[in-house]
Amino acid sequence: MTSLLVTDIAELVTNDPHAQDLLGVRQNAALLVEDGTVAWVGDTGQAPAADEVVPASGRAVIPGFVDSHNHLIFAGDRSEEFAARMAGQAYSAGGIATTVSATREASAQQLEDNLVRLLRQAEHSGTTTFEIKSGYGLTVESELEALRIARRHTEETTLMAAHVVPAEYKEAPDNYVDLIIDQMIPRAAQEGLAKWLDVFCEEGAFDIAQTRRIVDAGLAHGLKPRLHANQLSDMGAMALAAEVGAVSADHATFVSDEDLARIAEVGTVLTLLPSIEFSTRQPYPDVRRYHEAGVTVAIASDCNPGSGFSNSIPFCMAIAVRDMHFTVEQALWSATAGGARALQRTDVGALTVGSRADFSILDAPSYRHLVYRPGVQQIAEVYRAGTLISSNPSPFTCKELP
Repeated sequence: MTSLLVTDIAELVTNDPHAQDLLGVRQNAALLVEDGTVAWVGDTGQAPAADEVVPASGRAVIPGFVDSHNHLIFAGDRSEEFAARMAGQAYSAGGIATTVSATREASAQQLEDNLVRLLRQAEHSGTTTFEIKSGYGLTVESELEALRIARRHTEETTLMAAHVVPAEYKEAPDNYVDLIIDQMIPRAAQEGLAKWLDVFCEEGAFDIAQTRRIVDAGLAHGLKPRLHANQLSDMGAMALAAEVGAVSADHATFVSDEDLARIAEVGTVLTLLPSIEFSTRQPYPDVRRYHEAGVTVAIASDCNPGSGFSNSIPFCMAIAVRDMHFTVEQALWSATAGGARALQRTDVGALTVGSRADFSILDAPSYRHLVYRPGVQQIAEVYRAGTLISSNPSPFTCKELP
């Protein structure tokens, strides 16, 4: 058994559900890792011996971010579309077709190389758990290949063939729905390529009836539903998410009080995606309504080439606090423990005994600096299962700060 001890932690965010405060913050703390798992948490002065000691030197330690919504398998560039949108052009889902065309032309190796590049970037910003969706191939083989690529990098894989109706089915969209149901879902399930099923239920994508058919087929094959719901309008997708017991309903920009009550009752997590509203200039939802309704809220990046090309969770947290009325504590919890809830994971998103030892050492004495200093690299070191995976060392320790 190998062990690692992180000592002299100014603030240790544990997300311990039994703590009196939301984040379970411990001062002057230490963390013991044995074989990739948190084995002990306590005061630095009482820390046990270990094979390796890492001094935090007065810095803060937080759980690794859990990014529960990502579109990372794609090819092509849509920066021109972004620039046009910033100049006043309204966003619509039609831009996805541009990425579909480029993705179909790319090789599997090119798609995986781009995925790895984006994953490394996100790890550098403190993300240690990723959900990854298909959805830019929209043929049977390209969707399955995307899932195979994703499966090599995460266990949280999502079949999202129902992202948009491809051009060849524009005149017969229900035939494409049949293709998803009859071929894509069964094969993804049989080959063990997908854990989740997602549908973009929105005008210009899939309507309520089509979404229900796809979700029912996924459930019949053991794929748990997630939904892109109420991003651009309130067309009933949130009510459907509650009806089918979706694990997570994502975007959730337009939500009625009645829908919030239904979502809270069934326990669906609402995953907010701050970088999307930032990039599309859609209105920011006010999370205070969601919390008052008793809904569990997660924050994820939704990194994708069209509507929000950022894989930085600290950036998303800063937007959430500034424009969605999260407190700093709520934002950090939602990006860690909330993301874990959205993936039905109990081993990540916290630093309590038995958790996987996924954590970041900040280049700051407090977790609040993640939002207090937006745009500044505050992640010094990132560990997954107790192994260092990314390092951005600071030339000084926090104890040397004036």
